Amino acid sequence: MPYVTRFAPSPTGPLHLGHAFSALTAYRRAEVQNGRFLLRIEDGDTSRCRPEWEALIYADLRWLGIIWPEPVLHVTAREGIYANALKRLDELGLIYPCSCTRRDVMNALSAPQEGAPMGPDGIVYPGTCRGRSMTTYQPGEAIRLDMAKAVDYLGDVSRFSWQETGPYETGPHRLNTDQLIHGVGDIVLARKEIGTAAYHLSVVIDDAAQGITEAVRGADLMEATQIHRLLQALLDLPEIAYHHHRLIRDEDGKRLAKRSDAKAISKFREEGLSPEDVKALIGL
Repeated sequence: MPYVTRFAPSPTGPLHLGHAFSALTAYRRAEVQNGRFLLRIEDGDTSRCRPEWEALIYADLRWLGIIWPEPVLHVTAREGIYANALKRLDELGLIYPCSCTRRDVMNALSAPQEGAPMGPDGIVYPGTCRGRSMTTYQPGEAIRLDMAKAVDYLGDVSRFSWQETGPYETGPHRLNTDQLIHGVGDIVLARKEIGTAAYHLSVVIDDAAQGITEAVRGADLMEATQIHRLLQALLDLPEIAYHHHRLIRDEDGKRLAKRSDAKAISKFREEGLSPEDVKALIGL
């Protein structure tokens, strides 16, 4: 099977050095394996995404020497496909509506300040709305996966595996029932914004649609891989491999975020640095 990978930024701000490292890592892995590198625009957060940020993504990547085939896939053009996936999960009885706010989640925990269970998405949801039927769904509510029911539907989840490579872990990994139920919990599949698929749902569907064979991304998403492998199994999507690379951090050791404008690729361009200078800054 030909190698295919992707870089999938969100147009909510300027790309920074961490994005440069991730995009170049994926691009180089595709080159080495004579494969394909695809660009995907994760514009699902419509309240924060802007056309000018998307245009800057294209300019920054081209400046770094990265090229990709057109057209570029946009998440917002695929909401009907995500809705069909949710319909299928509903028919299996695996999802439910949730009206809880973050404060509601905290209040539902007996002692949230004393070691609340944490998962890939933060505090593990305590199940306040679990048991509700999708027939009670109201616009403006989130939709969650009932993790215990999902695991029960699949049976022995340890038969679902994926290959991991990168500087931290390598080799095969398998799903684990206890970890999924107690360490991950009932993840959000659709956000409260009407008709907006959450990242976990859209990423697995889009990876399958684009024929991705390996997802290249930062180590901060390593714990989310079990979620994506689970959804692949539930939706009969192909298993893919994952390469989780190191993170680029600032002088204080913190992971760079979109608010890290001082590390924006566009600012380095404006200051007269070359692409080779930027690559040297991130250890390439």
